[in-house]
Amino acid sequence: MKRLFSILVIATIMAVGSFSANASSMVNTAVPSVVVKFVQDDQEASADANAEESLGFHQELKKRFIEGGAGFMGIVLLCLILGLAIAIERIIFLNLSTTNSKKLAQSVEDALNSGGVEAAKEICRNTAGPVASIYYQGLDRMDEGIDAAEKAVVAYGGVQMGQLEKNVSWVSLFIALAPMLGFMGTVIGMIQAFDKIEAAGDMQPSLVAGGIKVALLTTVFGLIVAIILQIFYNYIIAKIDSIVNDMEDASITLIDILVAHKHSK
Repeated sequence: MKRLFSILVIATIMAVGSFSANASSMVNTAVPSVVVKFVQDDQEASADANAEESLGFHQELKKRFIEGGAGFMGIVLLCLILGLAIAIERIIFLNLSTTNSKKLAQSVEDALNSGGVEAAKEICRNTAGPVASIYYQGLDRMDEGIDAAEKAVVAYGGVQMGQLEKNVSWVSLFIALAPMLGFMGTVIGMIQAFDKIEAAGDMQPSLVAGGIKVALLTTVFGLIVAIILQIFYNYIIAKIDSIVNDMEDASITLIDILVAHKHSK
């Protein structure tokens, strides 16, 4: 009996051991496959996310530009290129036209007192900028009297102001034109979308989504161009106002110098 009981115990232990081994084998074969599948899915998702992140701003902008169509998008891009070209040219010109008027006035006054009118005019000829040009015109009319010199300064100041504002109106034109072209592209895209609905006789989102998307892209790019050019335009206007104010102050200073020089004789 004891022997039979021992055999049963040994058989039970072997059976439990075999079941445990099989269960462990099943777990070892099933769990890794699940884990591997999960890891693979996670890696694929990470790869897709990295691919989307690797699509930088320039690539995304290029993609959207192509989706907007070459018609209106090309015209909007042309407005941006021409507007930026004029704006950069004006900025360079205005920066070169900026003069230290106080230093120039002191140099002209010293030259006028030491070497006369010709020495002062030579200082103006060797100095760039509208203030020096105004000074030269005033000194050139000094022999005709203070009133003639003042009229020459005022008249030539208007000429120099026109030079500063040259081609700035074109930048404002492109600022207004770019969003208008974008809105026109939007309207045309919406018309084309409704034409597709009418032709199909059914209101399907996939049927009109492309046309509406193109229409909205033209508006977005038109507004972006207008915003960029507006920033440059405001800087140019502020720079012109600063130079004009400097010219007016310098003109008053020049007249005072001429009056003082005349009375010193």
